[in-house]
Amino acid sequence: MRYVIYGKIFVAVCMLQLFSAPLAADSGGIQIRELVRTERSWDGNLLPAYPEGQPEIRVLSIVIAPGEKLPIHRHPVINAGYLLSGHLRVHTLDGRVLDLQAGETVVEVVDVWHWGESLGEDPAHIIVFYAGRADVPITTLRE
Repeated sequence: MRYVIYGKIFVAVCMLQLFSAPLAADSGGIQIRELVRTERSWDGNLLPAYPEGQPEIRVLSIVIAPGEKLPIHRHPVINAGYLLSGHLRVHTLDGRVLDLQAGETVVEVVDVWHWGESLGEDPAHIIVFYAGRADVPITTLRE
């Protein structure tokens, strides 16, 4: 239970930072809002240094039907996501839990086994940005 509360507090702090970030507008009506700025993943751990080698950026749109669970997996690269719709709950093997609602961001855990599940009536639709290396997979499934 402590980890669920910690996850919600961390998300609340990120959201507070999100809404306190300055908005910039020009005469054309353009607004820029910083969604997240952090050196830590959602579990509070510092992000690792970027590896040497050819950088590669990937952006995925992932839709998880209501009631579906992802397999246990980990990401060897830094990634961050923005939940467009639905309710996504993320679990780590050591019992930490993060609940995301539509409009919230997440900086994912790196090299930590975890899985997500779509809760509620709507699909969880998340856009995830991976900052890795061209020869490193973005996801590894647990055997």
